[in-house]
Amino acid sequence: MIIGLISDSHDHVPHIKKAVEIFKNRNVGLVLHGGDFCSPFTIPLFDGLSLKAVFGNNDGDHYLLLQKGNDIGLDHWGSFGEFEIDGKKLALYHGTDTPITAALEQSGNYDVVVSGHTHQKKVEFVGKTLAVNPGTAHGFEGEATIALLDTEAMDVQFIKLNK
Repeated sequence: MIIGLISDSHDHVPHIKKAVEIFKNRNVGLVLHGGDFCSPFTIPLFDGLSLKAVFGNNDGDHYLLLQKGNDIGLDHWGSFGEFEIDGKKLALYHGTDTPITAALEQSGNYDVVVSGHTHQKKVEFVGKTLAVNPGTAHGFEGEATIALLDTEAMDVQFIKLNK
């Protein structure tokens, strides 16, 4: 399965819309948002996607974020989520606490650990675990990115949103 990865969208409506368009055009089966939607008004922009998410450190009104998420069928896990798909065990955590991120990656309990927070793209194997950070969809530092994870090939492709 191809899974879309996005994090740290920080209310950047044009990049969110572009990311959603890419995910729909690439027929991704699932999208994981690693937190920092920020404002609830951005949640409806993800309508039409199968979406799972966690909170980031900059997410504001958690209650309203969850309410807007319920309106579009968002599966929101709070601060941490884990699930299995295609025989792979995945974890999703914003990455606010670096030692926790490292512990998840080094635990050997997951095939894939997806995090955000640093705004830096990352794809590397930590033992048998594929550690992925799609970067920031906002593009504070200049480059706005999302990623596509192929769970069969265990491969990640980054896509720039601000070419």
